[in-house]
Amino acid sequence: MIPIAAQGASRERKRQRPKGRQVDAAALQQVRALLGEAPRRRDLLIEYLHLIQDAHGCLSAPHLAALAFELRLAQVEVFEVASFYHHFDIVREDEPRPPALTVRVCNGLSCEMAGASHLLERLPALLGREVRVLAAPCIGRCDQAPAALVGQAALGQASCESVAAAVAAGQITPATAAVKADTKFAVLEACLSGERTVDAVIAELEGSGLRGLGGAGFPAGRKWRIVRKEPGPRLMAVNIDEGEPGTFKDRFYLERNPQQFIEGMLIAAWAVEIDEIYVYLRDEYHDCRKLLERELARLDGRAPRIHLRRGAGAYICGEESAMIESIEGKRGMPRLRPPYVAQKGLFGRPTLEHNFETLYWVPEILAKGAAWFNSHGRHGRQGLRSFSVSGRVKQPGVKLAPAGITVRELIEEYCGGMQEGHQLYAYLPGGASGGILPASMSDIPLDFDTLQPYGCFIGSAALIVLSQCDSARAAASNMMRFFQHESCGQCTPCRVGTAKAAALIGQPVWDAGLLGELSQVMRDASICGLGQAAPNPVECVLKYFPHEVAR
Repeated sequence: MIPIAAQGASRERKRQRPKGRQVDAAALQQVRALLGEAPRRRDLLIEYLHLIQDAHGCLSAPHLAALAFELRLAQVEVFEVASFYHHFDIVREDEPRPPALTVRVCNGLSCEMAGASHLLERLPALLGREVRVLAAPCIGRCDQAPAALVGQAALGQASCESVAAAVAAGQITPATAAVKADTKFAVLEACLSGERTVDAVIAELEGSGLRGLGGAGFPAGRKWRIVRKEPGPRLMAVNIDEGEPGTFKDRFYLERNPQQFIEGMLIAAWAVEIDEIYVYLRDEYHDCRKLLERELARLDGRAPRIHLRRGAGAYICGEESAMIESIEGKRGMPRLRPPYVAQKGLFGRPTLEHNFETLYWVPEILAKGAAWFNSHGRHGRQGLRSFSVSGRVKQPGVKLAPAGITVRELIEEYCGGMQEGHQLYAYLPGGASGGILPASMSDIPLDFDTLQPYGCFIGSAALIVLSQCDSARAAASNMMRFFQHESCGQCTPCRVGTAKAAALIGQPVWDAGLLGELSQVMRDASICGLGQAAPNPVECVLKYFPHEVAR
């Protein structure tokens, strides 16, 4: 029998032993070497996870424990963030490390129509075990379908041969685009010198009718006034996480004229008296990240402090509050509102949140005037819209066209018409969540507020064109699988609803009544726009293409 005193001493020794996974000394040394003198802050957690994965090819349990130790976080806090994002590879002790190279083939609708499934079937055997081939959600190159990422290098019009050649040649890192080095920023200088006043600038934006071009369409000038009235310090969050299938306009403009975007961002910061700016760029845009790093370095202290943050493969982070959570180093979970981001956003401060393209137009509108912007438009609408066009057209790409143009006009005048042998059958006016309309409704003006009566919306103006060779039912199934994959899981209506809807529309005959009830619950009870808009394609198929879902 063990004496009572000895039992107490044994319990004391046990209590002195730390609980949980112990920090490995070698892993800790490696993490410290990677972080160097960088600050140990929670909001940099995702940046550091990228740093470790880029260096070691994955996130091992010892490295996660070491990072948690360095940031003074519980290991579960680091693990829950790392496991939330699709681009982080967590490897446990009993698991093999992933291959050194990963090829991601987009299986979004435009790429699926262009033969992505063929690539996904053939590439694993062609590339061998040393290369991992994964299906990936939209990677923002729908105009180059089918598209793939070979390591960090984007490859458009991908084929088995071109992917294999890129792998063999070691073309796995992005090339930085060469752009004109022009950082004069004439409009910004006029603002800073006092030639233009804040009230005059905001009034010009309001007169132009410029609205948020990331999908929500909130008037830009009004947003500036709202945030400006909030007590400082104020912050700005810029969304370049365009993950909506069919959308690639932000990448297109960023690759060609980053200075115009930067000038618009700095004008907004001046007008709203922003202290610091956070730019959130999707992880698939590796070449754009290198370009932005170079262009921001050229500012040479002429701006508020600008932080460039890297996404990690989560569509939900395109939602403004989920993006803010991600910037803060957390899982990208949308916040309940109120309070709104303008009142309590990044780090609890009033935050001006903008999409890339909204800021891109600011310098040009101020230089040419609101009247110039409003002089464009058709069918009673005003302004210009950037349409990301993909699918069965001869000339896909970003098309700058008058607001209110119809899909038929857009295809004929800007896209060279339909591909040979294809006739317009249907179209998605607003990407995955914007709904699906038949060719018989191709004369509806495309703009904010014109599509809602038909159960659709323009969103970020991602136009996917289908022909008689395609099916609206298959398009809706593709979109619902995407929503199921990308749901953050926070709320039951979205988490369970997208999975249930995907299963229901996989049946030979659709249960219209049950799908209608499910859609209503998702719309009414989901926290954010993902769950609320996910039923749109399904409801459109039931309404406009009933012959595709009945016996």
